[in-house]
Amino acid sequence: MASSKQLIGMIRSHAAGDDERFLAIAEHIANDARNAGHHRMAEEIGSLVGSLKEEVGERRSATRPILIAAPRGELASLVRASYPETRLADVVVAEDVGTRLRRIVREHRERGILADRGLHPRRKLLLSGPPGTGKSMTAAAIAGELGLPLFTLLLDGVITKFMGETAAKLRIVFDAMTGTRGVYFFDEVDALATRRGAENDIGEARRMLNSFLQFLDEDSSGSLILAATNHQELLDRAIFRRFDATIRYGLPEADHVRRILVQRLPGFDLAPFDWTAVAQAASDLSQADIVAAADDAARDAVLENAGTLDPVLLLRALRERTQPDR
Repeated sequence: MASSKQLIGMIRSHAAGDDERFLAIAEHIANDARNAGHHRMAEEIGSLVGSLKEEVGERRSATRPILIAAPRGELASLVRASYPETRLADVVVAEDVGTRLRRIVREHRERGILADRGLHPRRKLLLSGPPGTGKSMTAAAIAGELGLPLFTLLLDGVITKFMGETAAKLRIVFDAMTGTRGVYFFDEVDALATRRGAENDIGEARRMLNSFLQFLDEDSSGSLILAATNHQELLDRAIFRRFDATIRYGLPEADHVRRILVQRLPGFDLAPFDWTAVAQAASDLSQADIVAAADDAARDAVLENAGTLDPVLLLRALRERTQPDR
């Protein structure tokens, strides 16, 4: 049976128009029913979810904008454009992080309602946390949810050793935000915004930071600006004031580990797994590490065990990912 938390989550996601979360919870209920031996219920829920996914996909394909935002000229060497299919339901993060992300997406979906009251959706987000914890995937998911192109900054194209060139290239990117609404993703933003006074601080680094801060201040486009860092402690303190929200990511907890693996291994029977042992084996791993371990275990199951995923294979794959030489 569905838990009260699951039912509340489904009601909230339906009220918010969050199809992905609604379907993800329904799939989780089906998996729980299957693991509890209620196979008929699991089959019925699974069939309904499949039908609903088709309907949602048809609605999206009918309304999805055509990507005409391919970067041209010098901009093409500064950003990489994509049109992600990722959704927030695909991003496994702590509940409070997921709630904040869904609120931000809703603000943009209903920005007209906010505008009627003189309000604006939050557009500038700083994502911080260890590598592989879902920051880049969040940028893709927000773009996917809103049907916007994702423009990822190419640092090697932006940062140069010549005085003033980096600022000029950043100006091109920020000018593009006004002309083409999208999600602009500054990964490893500490390369642009290292705190002033650091031991390796040089004049050009200070000028680059000052330019970046100025462009953030001046931006009033409808685009979203997402910046990600693995090392928040390296950022200049002034940058935090330029963002509407700072969202912190961490390593997945036990229930998130299970959710990641259930999503990644849909073709395997996971009922016999000792999830406590699995969580312990994955305790120091990021979401990306766990996904990679799941893929390793799936390959081993197909090649070594006639397609059956023995728990030993998954535990081995997780432990191999914790080795320092991985």
